[in-house]
Amino acid sequence: MNLLATALPTAADIGPHRGKLRSLCTDCGISRTADPGRCGAACQFIAPDYPGLERRVHGRTIDPTAPDEAFFGPMETMLRARLAVPADGAQWTGITTAIAAALLRSGQVEAVLAMKADPDDRWKPEPVLVTDPEDLAQCRGMRMGYAPSLALLEPARAAGITKLAVVAIPCQVHALRVLEKSLGFEDLFVIGTPCSDNTTTENFHEFLDLLSDRPDTITYLEFRADYHVELRFTDGSSRLIPFLQLPISKLKPDFFPLTCRTCVDYTNRLADITVGYMGGSGDQWLIVRNQRGRAMLDLIGEQLAIKPLESRGKRKGPVAGFKANTERAAGGLPLRAMPDWARPLAGWLMPKIGPKGLEFARARVEMKAVETVLHLRAMLPARMKHMVPDHVWELAAPYGLTPQSGERLTSKHPSGEQQARAGGPSAWPAE
Repeated sequence: MNLLATALPTAADIGPHRGKLRSLCTDCGISRTADPGRCGAACQFIAPDYPGLERRVHGRTIDPTAPDEAFFGPMETMLRARLAVPADGAQWTGITTAIAAALLRSGQVEAVLAMKADPDDRWKPEPVLVTDPEDLAQCRGMRMGYAPSLALLEPARAAGITKLAVVAIPCQVHALRVLEKSLGFEDLFVIGTPCSDNTTTENFHEFLDLLSDRPDTITYLEFRADYHVELRFTDGSSRLIPFLQLPISKLKPDFFPLTCRTCVDYTNRLADITVGYMGGSGDQWLIVRNQRGRAMLDLIGEQLAIKPLESRGKRKGPVAGFKANTERAAGGLPLRAMPDWARPLAGWLMPKIGPKGLEFARARVEMKAVETVLHLRAMLPARMKHMVPDHVWELAAPYGLTPQSGERLTSKHPSGEQQARAGGPSAWPAE
């Protein structure tokens, strides 16, 4: 039975956002709790300490002798996999909800905190606590918009839940990890998904309007690793659109919020296991980060079809081109639309010559690092020394982006655990 429907308030009742929704806020839900002041300690966009939190969560930070950890964070292993029998309605094949369901069936957790679709809008996320494994089917698929999931942590504890699984994106997981020891759960399992540039649900509908003359019939949208966006429609038809033919230049300048343009954790470094697509070459891409993540994956091991990871092509050219376009956007200049005659040729070339597999994932992570530096430098330069961790600077350095005067702290950062004990800053820093 769905616990949210029987014992907890609906998402609309979990409390208003406390104070003004600032430009560096994804409404993770902490500001809607009884102690919204915890945002000062928990927020990824104030003063993140990834090395300190990684040591607490995984027992270590990245290994410099393991090159891919510089891109994707601490890990035990990476896999390319899919469910042998894909789940109906899943965005990929359903590994995320399969793990969550296995945790419930095994009794290792009493509830799963995830998202389902708003009853009035299939694209709008609504936080939900699920106690029946069968009800996780409603959590399959992609949503777009802010979802204050962590606001349900307090109602979960009030309902007597002590063992919880959480499915969340990186900014939510950062807040969860900072506050973890104070939340009162005996066991916490964290299944992370990589973020892919969020926006408001209203903005997303405007994007759908640009993609199709029948946007209300779109049931599925996926940015695939083969440089295409896949659309599916209510009549069973589908359509592929090459990335380079997307109407990005027609989007309003703030279509993607500043938080997403300055994200420093694309791959969910603080989750126990990350389940995504970027390095999966059409399958799902799993990053097992610690023993708890390994144990979760073992629960569904017999359901998985595993293939070797691949890595082809070179990322330097595409990332350098992305940097040039981002410099233009961050400087307030309009993005150049590709000439119509060139779009089919470019769309045909990219899947053939562009980076693939892990090289595609490395390219996307470097692009996010470049984007973070350029947009913060242009819009909130005073925040750079607090917001940009060392791993982002290291990813951006090959593209000529290094700290300028005052952009990097020289003193040691307090650990995430110390921040939580101290209660964090008493107020949000001035923007």
